[in-house]
Amino acid sequence: MTKEIVTFKGFNKDLKCRGFQFAIGETFHHDGKVEACGSGFHACECPFDVFSYYPPAESRYAETISFGITDSEEGGDTKIASSSITIKDELTLPQFIQRGIEWIWSKIDKSLEQQIMCGSWSAATNTGDRSAATNTGNRSAATNTGYQSAATNTGNRSAATNTGDWSAATNTGYQSAATNTGNRSAATNTGYQSAATNTGDCSAATNTGDWSAATNTGDRSAATNTGDRSAATNTGNRSAATNTGYRSAATNTGNRSAATNTGDWSAATNTGDWSAATNTGDWSAATNTGYQSAATNTGDCSAATNTGDCSAAEVSGSQSVAASLGIEGKARASEGGAIVLCYRDEDGELIHIRASKVGENGIMPNTWYQLDKDGEFVECE
Repeated sequence: MTKEIVTFKGFNKDLKCRGFQFAIGETFHHDGKVEACGSGFHACECPFDVFSYYPPAESRYAETISFGITDSEEGGDTKIASSSITIKDELTLPQFIQRGIEWIWSKIDKSLEQQIMCGSWSAATNTGDRSAATNTGNRSAATNTGYQSAATNTGNRSAATNTGDWSAATNTGYQSAATNTGNRSAATNTGYQSAATNTGDCSAATNTGDWSAATNTGDRSAATNTGDRSAATNTGNRSAATNTGYRSAATNTGNRSAATNTGDWSAATNTGDWSAATNTGDWSAATNTGYQSAATNTGDCSAATNTGDCSAAEVSGSQSVAASLGIEGKARASEGGAIVLCYRDEDGELIHIRASKVGENGIMPNTWYQLDKDGEFVECE
């Protein structure tokens, strides 16, 4: 039997790679020539190397097994081509980052007791309170589990991890990750093809790199990303996800929360109650499904959609559409735009749905409308 190599692979949102459709749990075989960067099934031994080919904002990831005939480039990264590959398990971004940290640690000489290391393939470890672990090497890791502490890494293809409270994990290298799971904490990454992840309460995950992602799942928290082709995701209550990059997305699913995106070809999505999704980019969408909430879009050729009850959808750009589809929803649009409204009974059953361009059917620009029980547009506050 040929040697099996544990690898990691990236895909687009449809689980495709270079047009080939993969599936979780299945094995695939290539009958032709196997050549790195040429033909065969490609995957990387180091998870962080995958970011070079599939950035975290727009991709899916999996742990894989590469076997059969294999080939790799001399002097390149850890990418290999193989004649056979098994797509073992799909990994979330935090899981993928953790696999990267584990891979780095597997390359470290465990006999080393240093707390500050500058070499490649290196690690800095600190478990004490009010302490710091610092690493500046490539393909390296800085880990701290103490309170009032910091883990800092400035190397490429690297990771800074902190699990303590009142703490910070900072990484400035590209193809890198900063991870923090402590309360009242922050994970910051400024490199491109990178990720900043924080799962603690009263916390923040910040990423300013291109092709990147900032993820926060804590309450009263914020995930902020300003890079292009990027994503900021927050699932905590009383929280905010903010993205200002092009071809980007800001997603928030928490209550009393906001998802804000100002980039073109972008989307701001919020599914929490008493919340708002705001997008100011052209050819973009702001979507909100929360109760007593608002979806606002000021870009041209764009859409604001709200499916929550007692909620509002608003667009101010030309050739744009505001759609409010919940109970007692309202919508308004500017000159050159259009609105879509529903009338539902108290049980939520759809009775009427109607659409109109501004300037037709009595619809005035920049005016709020609802649909009454007869399916007619009526002005409202």
